[in-house]
Amino acid sequence: MADLEKIADQIGELTLLEASQLVEMLEEKLGVSAAAPMAMGPMPGVVAEAEAEEEKTEFDVVLKEVGPKKIQVIKAVRQLTSLGLREAKEVVDASPGPVLEAVAKEVAEDARSQLEEAGAVVELA
Repeated sequence: MADLEKIADQIGELTLLEASQLVEMLEEKLGVSAAAPMAMGPMPGVVAEAEAEEEKTEFDVVLKEVGPKKIQVIKAVRQLTSLGLREAKEVVDASPGPVLEAVAKEVAEDARSQLEEAGAVVELA
């Protein structure tokens, strides 16, 4: 049996992007979904309304403007993506453009807050 404590420590050291990719890989490999199952189905009158307002589950984090603190933005991009310095600088220099693509809402919101703290203007698409 695997050393669960060691696995938990390794997972705790992952970046948000790596954790998101790990979840996707496990879902695909095990044929399951990390989404919580619904206890009971929606009421019949609500079905049409729910389909019309289907909640978006994957977001792109788009860097709109770098702002005055370019170095801090590059550092934030490196933390979020695990890119090297050169690649992170290229992402920042290419703005407006995506930093993360097709990530969960929580990951996207966390990335947005980190980039905005660094002085960037960010949009979730």
